Amino acid sequence: MPKITQSKILILATDGFEKSELFVPLEKLKDAGATVVVAAPEKRTIKSWDKKDWGETIEADCAAADVDISDYDALVLPGGQINPDLLRVDTDAMAVVKTFLKSGKVVAAICHGPWLLAEAGVLEGTDVTSYHSIKTDLINAGANWHDEEVVADKGIVTSRSPGDLDAFVSKIIEEVEEGRHEERKLAA
Repeated sequence: MPKITQSKILILATDGFEKSELFVPLEKLKDAGATVVVAAPEKRTIKSWDKKDWGETIEADCAAADVDISDYDALVLPGGQINPDLLRVDTDAMAVVKTFLKSGKVVAAICHGPWLLAEAGVLEGTDVTSYHSIKTDLINAGANWHDEEVVADKGIVTSRSPGDLDAFVSKIIEEVEEGRHEERKLAA
């Protein structure tokens, strides 16, 4: 079971990520002692969405195609409407998500981020939460949806919105320190 101070966490995002849902976990996980790496479909600068317009940018440390998940203890998927919608149609990004999910490593998704879990076909019978507007999508993917600030099931951590970030990050740390969970089966 790795201590958070010895862990390495990957954040996967692209243009349109909800500003706070990337920057808050990035800073809080670093403050807790984790090494945090940002990946995007391409190694380039990506833009956040901040309320009603484009916000801060961040440089991706690597491209999704170059990610070796054996280097990481957890994957964090920020939300925003644009970001997960673009990622779920990106072959390399979805390969990262699916490989993490299959491995049993911690996967954390907030707001619209759980769309990626639905796309990966891993939600059948899994307890989750999300932003309320994608509740039906997750239920249709087989999830048991709950209106709670954070839900964890088999190492999959989900939260609803930026207002839940403290609970979200705390649960990521707790799940990382618990260690690897059972391998998950993905839908065909």
